Amino acid sequence: MQAPAAPDTATSPRTVTLTIDGKSVTVPEGTTIWDAAKALGIDIPVLCHDERLRPVGVCRLCVVDVGGRTLAASCVRPCEPNMNVATTSPRVERQRKVLLELLMSDQPEVCPKESTTGGNELYALARRYGADGTRLPHGKGRGEDGSSKVISVHHDACILCDRCVRGCDEIQHNDVIGRTGKGYGARIGFDLDRPMGESTCVSCGECMAVCPTGALVNKPVSAPLAPRVHLKQVESVCPYCGVGCALTYNVDEETNRIVYVDGRDGEANHERLCVKGRYGYDYAMHPQRLQKPLLRVRYPKGPLSDAPEEARAGRRKGHLVRYEDVLPAFREASWDEALDLVASRLREARDTHGPAAMAGFGSAKCSIEEAYVFQKLVRAVFGTNNVDHCTRLCHASSVAALLETIGSGAVTNTFAGIAEADVALLAGTNTTANHPVASSFFKQAAARGTKLIVVDPRRPDVAQYAWRYARIRHGTDVAFYNGILHVLLAEGLYRADYVEEHTTGFEALKETVARYSPEVASEICGVAPDLIREIARAYGSARAAITFWGMGISQHTHGTDNARCLISLCLVTGNVGRPGTGLHPLRGQNNVQGASDAGLIPMMYPDYQRVADPAIRAKFEKAWGVPLDPKPGLTVTEITTAALEGKLKALYCMGENPFLSDPNVNKVKKALAKLDFLVVQDIFLTETAEFADVILPATSYLEKLGTYTNTDRRVQIGRPALKPPGEARLDWQIVCEISNRMGYPMPYTRVSDIFDEFTSLTDAYQNLDYDVLGTAGRLWPSPDRSAKDGVQILFGDAFPTPDGRGKLVPCEYMPARETPDAEYPFVLNTGRLLEHWHTGTMTRRSYALDAIAPEAFVEVHPEDLARLGVRPGERVRVTSRRGSIELVARSSTKVGVGSVFIAFHFREAAANVLTIDAIDPFGKIPEFKFCAVRLSRPSGDAAEAAE
Repeated sequence: MQAPAAPDTATSPRTVTLTIDGKSVTVPEGTTIWDAAKALGIDIPVLCHDERLRPVGVCRLCVVDVGGRTLAASCVRPCEPNMNVATTSPRVERQRKVLLELLMSDQPEVCPKESTTGGNELYALARRYGADGTRLPHGKGRGEDGSSKVISVHHDACILCDRCVRGCDEIQHNDVIGRTGKGYGARIGFDLDRPMGESTCVSCGECMAVCPTGALVNKPVSAPLAPRVHLKQVESVCPYCGVGCALTYNVDEETNRIVYVDGRDGEANHERLCVKGRYGYDYAMHPQRLQKPLLRVRYPKGPLSDAPEEARAGRRKGHLVRYEDVLPAFREASWDEALDLVASRLREARDTHGPAAMAGFGSAKCSIEEAYVFQKLVRAVFGTNNVDHCTRLCHASSVAALLETIGSGAVTNTFAGIAEADVALLAGTNTTANHPVASSFFKQAAARGTKLIVVDPRRPDVAQYAWRYARIRHGTDVAFYNGILHVLLAEGLYRADYVEEHTTGFEALKETVARYSPEVASEICGVAPDLIREIARAYGSARAAITFWGMGISQHTHGTDNARCLISLCLVTGNVGRPGTGLHPLRGQNNVQGASDAGLIPMMYPDYQRVADPAIRAKFEKAWGVPLDPKPGLTVTEITTAALEGKLKALYCMGENPFLSDPNVNKVKKALAKLDFLVVQDIFLTETAEFADVILPATSYLEKLGTYTNTDRRVQIGRPALKPPGEARLDWQIVCEISNRMGYPMPYTRVSDIFDEFTSLTDAYQNLDYDVLGTAGRLWPSPDRSAKDGVQILFGDAFPTPDGRGKLVPCEYMPARETPDAEYPFVLNTGRLLEHWHTGTMTRRSYALDAIAPEAFVEVHPEDLARLGVRPGERVRVTSRRGSIELVARSSTKVGVGSVFIAFHFREAAANVLTIDAIDPFGKIPEFKFCAVRLSRPSGDAAEAAE
C-alpha cells in the first residue's frame, strides 16, 4: 500500500491549536488572538482596531491574559501552540475599566457623536463597564477645529487611537493625517498641523467613518443630525461616477430629507466613499427643483420660425440660469395638457417632416430601464435611430476600438483586479478626481508593490504614487504608444505564442511601429527615449499587467486610434483574460455602461446589436411589433449640426444638458434656438431648458427605483430614499405616457417589468433580475444564476469576434485638428474636478460641494503666468476661435508650459464656449482635450467676450 504523500508545506499553511476561554481552536499560524476569538464567537472589546486596518495595539482595551507577567494586546499578539487565553478574567476586566475611566475623564461634557448620530464606541464600552470618568480630574482642553465644510474636529474627544490616521493612509491613501504635539497636548494634525479645511484633505469622510469616538463627526448638510435609530436606512448606490459605490442613506421620513450617508461593503468600494458620495446628496432637496410642467408662453403656437423676433430672442439667454429671468417665459400646466402638447407636436413633426427630422437625447444619469424605454420610444414611435447620450462625449471612441478589436465594448476585468497585477498602466486618467474610490484601490496596489505607470500631459495626483510618470505632449498618444510597441517587438518582449494563437494583423502592426523608434517617438511626444524603453521593458516583462484609461485617451479626434494602440499593447503581451490583466476604460458617469447596454446609441440596439443587420432588426421588429429604420442614426454632435442646418425639427431631451456639455457652445445655442419643438425632461431648469417649449419635472436618482451598471459591468439596484417633490414624476412613466398618447402602448406597471423585457433581448444580461441582484448587485455576464457573482475576467480562451481572435490595428500619428500658433499659443485641456460633476446641475446645488469648490479657474504654469504678467488669483480672459470666457488664474505645475486646464462644470465660465466641435471619424467623439487658445487680461477687447 502506498504511503500518503507528505503535505506540501509551500501551499498548506501551518496551524496552531490553543484554548480561549476554555474552548479549543485551531487556526493558521500568524492568526492574532483577536481573530481567533472572533472565530469562536467571543467578543473582545477594542477601540483602535478596525478589520479594514492594520492592527497596532494602541488602545490596549483588547488585552487578554495569556499567563504572562503582563497582559497582551490581542489584536497584535499572534496565537501560539497550546496557549491558554482568558479574555474576561478579573484582572483583565479591572484593567479595561481603569483604562476606560482614564479615557472618559477627558471627554467633553456633551459628546458630539452621541448627541447627533450615535454610534460612539467609547461611550458604549464605558456604559458596559460603568466607567463614566467622573472620579478623575478633567484636562484643560485641546480645542476644536471647524474649518472643514463637512467634518467637525473635537480634539478633547480624541483618544489617539490612530484609526483616522490609518483610515486616511491605508484605505483612502491620501496621507493627510498624523500626530502633532507632546504629552497631554498631543493630538491629530492635518498636513503640517494646518486646520483641516486648509489642508490637502479631500473630504472623503473616511476618518470620520472609522473614528470610534466623537473626535471626528459629520457636519449637518441638509437636515439636523439625528441618531441612526430614529432614521430609515435605504441601501442604494452612489449617483455620480462609474465606480458604483454601495452606500446607505439615513433618511428622516417626517421631513423627507437625507440626514447623512454611510458607505456599504459593496464589491466596488468596501465601505469607501468620496466627497460627492458622502456629502453631495442634498441637491435633490434643493428649493429650485422643478415641480410642475411648464409651457412656453412668449410665442404663438406653431413652429418657432413663425414667431416674432422678440419672442425668439427670449430663448437666447446667457450662461447663467436665473429662474427669475427665465420663468416669466413659461406658465404652469397640468400633466394632461403638457403631455398632450408634447405628443401632438412630436407626432406633427414626424408626420410632416418625417422620422429623420426627430431625435432624442437620453442620459447616463438615468437608469437602465429609463434608457431602454427612451430608445424604444425614439425607434418604435418616432421611427428613427437618432438617439444618443453622453457616452458620445466620453468613451465612444474607446467602445468603437474595443468592438472593432475584441468584439466587446465592455471592460475585461474589474478595477479591483489591479491587486493581482505587478504592473498597471494608467493612461489619460485623473482617477483621484474622476474615480476617487477606484484610485484608492490603485494607490493601495502601489503600496503593496504594483508598479504604476502614469501617462498624461497634465500631471494627475495619482502620479505621486507612480513608479514612473511620463508627461507626453498633448495629442501625441499614438506616437508614444507606438514607441512602446516598437521596443516590445524589437527586444522580443511580447508573447509570440499568444500573438500566434489569439490575434490577427501582427505583421501590419510590426511594420508600422518599426518606424517609431524611441528616438522618433520622443521627438513627437516629448518623453525621453530612455524612459520610453524603461516603461516598455517593465510592461513587457510583467507577469501580469493591467491597463486603465480615461477621457485623456478617448476625447480626441484620434481617440479611437489612441484606444487601438492600448489594445494592441495588451494583446501583443498577452495581458488579457488572466488575473491581474485586462483592458479597462474607466466609465465617467454612474450608468454610462448601462445606458449603452440598453441601446441608447444610434447605431446599436440593446446589447450592441447593430441596427443595420437585417436579422437583428427583424428580432426587434418582432419584439416591438413595428417596422424599424435600417439606417444608423445621428450622434450627439451630428444632431446639433442637423438642427442648425434646419434638417432636424424636434428634439426630446431627457436628463441631458447639451448647452454646457457639448463642444462649441455658441453653435449649440444657435442649433437649439432653431428647433421647431424642444421638450426637456429634467429636475432643474437647466441651460438647455431655457430653450424648451415644454419642461417636464422629473425625479432625481434619490427618488426612484432602477438598475445601474458601473464601470466593472456590475449591475446594481438604486433604491428610492426620498419622495418626489410636488408633481414631479418618474422618468420612465413620463416616457411611457408620451408613447401611449402617440398611439404606441407601453403598458408597464413596474420598473422591473421593463428590466425583464430588456434582459430578454440581450445575451449579456441573461439570468439577471431584481431578485438575483439583491443588495449586492452582480457582474454581467452571469451564466450561472445560482452563483454568487458573474464573470470577473473575460476572454481567457477567445474573443467574441467572428474568428475568435483579437485584431491588431496599426495606427499612424496624426496631429490635432487645431494646433497652437502665434495668435493662439496655448493648448486648452478640459476635464472635471473632484467636487463637481458634469455640467454642475447637481453638484453646484449641493451645499458642501459648492462650498468646497465655488468658482471656476484656469490652471496655468507659473512660467507662463510670469510671462503674461498675471499673478495667481487675478482674473484672465481665455479666448479661442469660437468664443471667450473670464475666470481666475491659478498657478500650477500640473500643467506643462504652454498648456492650460479648465473644468467644464461652471456655467458662468463655460469651458465649452472655447472647445472645437471636430470629431473622431470612428467614435464620433468631440475633441475636448485639445484646442488652441490665448490668455489676456480682462481689460482686453470686449468684443472677444462670449455672446
